[in-house]
Order: sequence, then C-alpha cells, then structure tokens
Amino acid sequence: MAAHAHTVKRYKGLMDWLTTVDHKKIGILYLIAGFFFFLIGGLEAILIRIQLARPMQNVVGEETFNQLLTMHGTTMIFLAAMPMLFALMNAVIPLQIGARDVAFPFLNSLGFWTFFFGGVLLNLSWFAGAVPDAGWTAYATLSGPTYNPGHGIDYYVIGLQIAGIGTLLGGINFMATIINMRAPGLSFMRLPMFTWAIFITSALIVFAFPVLTVGLVALMFDRLFQANFFEPGTGGNSVLWEHIFWVFGHPEVYILILPAFGVISDVVSTFSRKRLFGYSSMVFATVLIAFLGFMVWAHHMFTTGLGPVANGLFSIATMLIAVPTGVKIFNWLFTLWGGSIRFTTASMFAIGFIPTFVMGGVTGVMLASAPADFQYHDSYFVVAHFHYVIVGGLIFGIFAGLHYWWPKMFGRMLNEGLGKLTFWTFFIGFHLTFFVQHFLGLLGMPRRVATYLPYQGFDTMNLISTIGAFLMGIGTIVFLINVFTTWAKPRNATGDAWEDGRTLEWSIPSPPPEYNFKQTPLVRGYDAWWKEKMEGKTEMIPAEPVGSIHMPSPSILPLIMSIGLFIAGFGFMYNQLIVAGIGLAITFGCMLLRSVFDDHGFHIEPEDQDKGVHV
Repeated sequence: MAAHAHTVKRYKGLMDWLTTVDHKKIGILYLIAGFFFFLIGGLEAILIRIQLARPMQNVVGEETFNQLLTMHGTTMIFLAAMPMLFALMNAVIPLQIGARDVAFPFLNSLGFWTFFFGGVLLNLSWFAGAVPDAGWTAYATLSGPTYNPGHGIDYYVIGLQIAGIGTLLGGINFMATIINMRAPGLSFMRLPMFTWAIFITSALIVFAFPVLTVGLVALMFDRLFQANFFEPGTGGNSVLWEHIFWVFGHPEVYILILPAFGVISDVVSTFSRKRLFGYSSMVFATVLIAFLGFMVWAHHMFTTGLGPVANGLFSIATMLIAVPTGVKIFNWLFTLWGGSIRFTTASMFAIGFIPTFVMGGVTGVMLASAPADFQYHDSYFVVAHFHYVIVGGLIFGIFAGLHYWWPKMFGRMLNEGLGKLTFWTFFIGFHLTFFVQHFLGLLGMPRRVATYLPYQGFDTMNLISTIGAFLMGIGTIVFLINVFTTWAKPRNATGDAWEDGRTLEWSIPSPPPEYNFKQTPLVRGYDAWWKEKMEGKTEMIPAEPVGSIHMPSPSILPLIMSIGLFIAGFGFMYNQLIVAGIGLAITFGCMLLRSVFDDHGFHIEPEDQDKGVHV
C-alpha cells in the first residue's frame, strides 16, 4: 500500500506485530496473552482440585499448595480476565463508536507490552524457585519481610506494579476515546451498551488502580527498605493493608463484571432481534453500580473488629448494590421475552450467564449481612460465591463476546457445533465444581486448606468438585480446537456476520480494513446500523466525503520501554541497583526519543483505500 505525505516504514510478519499501534492487532495480542495466562491459571486450578479430590492426599506439598493458590488467583484476576476484556475493548470499541483508532495508539501499544512483561515477570517466579505464597490478596503480615523473607512476594509486588501500569494506561485511553472520538450523531444516550459499560469500567480503572499501586509501593518499601507501613512489630498496622487492598479490590470486581454486562446486553439484544429493553435504566444502573462499588470495600473485613456501626453501614451499602443489578437482570429477561431468539453459542453463553449470575448475587447478599458473614467467613461458601460471580459472570461473558465478535475480529465464523459443545461442557462443569462448594462451606470446610480429614462429610462433594473442574478444562480445550480448525479454513464471514447486527461494527467488512471506516458514518439513532437496515439501506450514510485518511506510525519503542521496566524490576528485587538503573535508563531513554522526534504518521490516499490492509 502506498503511504503519502510522510514516509513511514511498513513492517511484515513478526515485526509488524511487535511494532503495531493498530487497535485491532493489539486486541488480538491481548487475546493471545490473556488466553495463555488463562491456561496457566486453569492448570493451577486443576492441580488444586486434584490435591483436594480425596482426604489426606499428598499430590502437592502444603508449601506448593499455597503457591498454587496464590498464583491461581493472581493470574486469573490480573493476567487472564483483565487482558481478555481489553482484547474485546480494543477489537470492538473504536468500531462501535465509528472511530478510526483509539485516542492514543502509541499509549495503547505501551499498555499491552507493560501488562505482558509484568505478567511474565510474575510467572517467572516458578522458575526462580521463589513463588508468591501469601494468597492472591497478599495480606500483611503474611506478605511482610518478617514472615515471608524470600523473593516470592517481591515477584508479586513488582510484577503487578508493571502490569498495573498497562491497565491504567488502557483505562485513560478508552475514557479519552469514548469521550472525544464518537461519530457525528452518536450522543451518549445512543451509545451501544457495551461501549457504555467500557466507559464506566475505564473510569473505575482510573480511580481504583492507583490505590493498588500505592499499596504495592508501600509493601515494596516494607520489604526492600525496612519501612513500617504494615509491620506491627515496628509500629505499622496490618489492617491498613486490608483497607488499601479492598478499596481497590472491590471496584476491581466491577471492573471485571461491568464489561461482561455490556457484552450480555449486546448479545441478548442481537439474538432476540429486539431493541434492548429499558436502555436508559440500564445506563443509570451501570453508573450506580460503579458509584456504590467504591462504598462497600469493608464487607470483606466484617471480622476485623471495625465495630457495629461500620459493619452496619457497609452491610446496607452492599445490599443496595443488588438493586441496580436486579434492574439489569429484569431488563435482559424482558429483552428475551417475546423475542425471536436464535440459540447460537454466543446467545447460549449469554442466557446461561443470567441464572448463574443471579445465584452468585443472592449469595453475595447473604454475605452482606455482617452477623451471617461471621459464620460464612473464610469458608468454602465464600469461594463458591466468588466463582459464581467471576467465572459464572465474567468468563461466561467473555466466551459470549468471543463467539459473537470472532467473525468481526478474524473474518472467520467459529464452528457452531464445537461452540455448543464448549458451552455445555463448561456450563455443566462449572456448576458441578462450584455448586457443591456452598454446602462444603456450610458444613464448615475452611478455604485455603491443603487437605482435610475424612468422615466430615467433605469427601464426596470435593470429588464432585474436582470432576467438574476437569469438565471445565475439557470445555476450554474444545474451544481451542474450534479456534485452530477454523483458522485452517478461508475467511468466510460477511460484514454483518450474524445478519442481525445492530451496531456500527457490523456495517463494515470482516475483518475491518486498517482504517476501519473509509468515511466516518453519520449516526441517526440508537442501534444505528439496525435503523439504516430497517430503512432498506445497505451501508451507513457518510458524515464526510472520501478523502485522505491519517494513520499513526508503527513503533518499537513501547516494547523496548516495557523490557526496560522488566529489567529494572529484576534489579530492584535482587538489590542489584546497577541492573535496575540500566532498566530505568532504557525506559527513560525511549521516553526521551519519543519526546524529541516527531511522529507525523502517514496518510492513506483515496486511490489506495480499497486495497486496505486487513488484520
């Protein structure tokens, strides 16, 4: 393809992927990395379940069990769920708002590479023989230098700080993109529900992730420089870590689940062939959930002795969150009611999500009652609740979104037969695994134990739980088989792959050209593409004439900057300040280069646009 006005180096093959700033390719990179970490986290979960399948097993030692438990939680939350959501955000949001890219393409690339190298650093702890083992919440003083003197928690602290930079950059980027880059006519109350969910999620990221960063820096100072933030022996306060962690940690739950709500809204609406019921109430419910999400963190801490007034207030605030969530549930049900429902894989995951998430929500309201929570606390009841919300909510939502937008991302339809096999094995496996854990908790099985004595009523249910975990693993393998078999076939997806597409991304070819839209579309109402189709049009009305399209240049600097942070992390961890200095010098050197040399990008002229490069 010719590049005019400015000369720009075009790359091919691997180099193209390492230097890309195209949101669609970055979305695919997030998907590959996120699914890789998802498989690692899943393998850790399977090992945990094998250990607990029978009483008094010794498949893995107690120390290894603690490491598996910590790394499973940390990997799944920070390194698998978040990037798979970022994959969907990158692939879909600019297309849904009629934009040619995100607001800051360079920053988008930097966000991915910092996340990736933070995740790699964290998982290298397995090979270094120093694995984090204080639980995914890393409670002080378990994670402090007194009781955890090795380098395991250092990997946790520094790996998550580097990965967190990437998440924060992404949140800022998508807020700016949705505010500033919407197509003409696309007012806020015409945004697709997925875009609304991502906008509010991005705001949550911007407010919540700095809190985690502050906590991790304080913990790092405790560990590396003998500070006394959380060390009671030197005047610190270990409950302070819980406050900091959960002020971040509870909004993080909504950072994970709100995008899934957005996916379900779009999928249910498309496959019911109906406008989403109660759109404005859905928007306000999402805003209210995000707002209340910052006011409930201490429900994780009812047993720390905050007192009856604090416990009472946080109980009420927690129960209040059930109201906007209930609004969403009924809106999805009313959207399905009377709709012309198509049972594709995506819609099956979306419909399966609804009762599953309701079950998770109901146990959440049970846990919100402080007196009851004293009984449930640190039992398998909490584990069951958490997984019903996160796996039954978030992972079902991600699978629905992947099956729905796969043809748009890759130009190929996934095999529906294999897709439905994925759904049923994963769905049945999920409920087998976690439903019985409610009863294990009520019978008194504590969480985070490496084994248990026989004849307490735990044996059969733990075995059922382990069988379910294997079924979920089989479902994931079926999904991978589906991906690889589809990949071998030619691109067969049309622009409007499901024929019932309602939003702007379905108005352009699959996969989209490099510049997304040859002409920025004019939006005339909610469900913009559906509105045009109902009026008999075959394409969107353009808001501008055909002209030269300005594109950002590819750059290797984000990759090198992230490698610099990765090296600096190792240097700080092992007290090699020269190595840390070299790493920081690489990062700051790249920042200087980026500042000094102007990046003008390049233009794609009208005569070259039909030869557009596809992902």
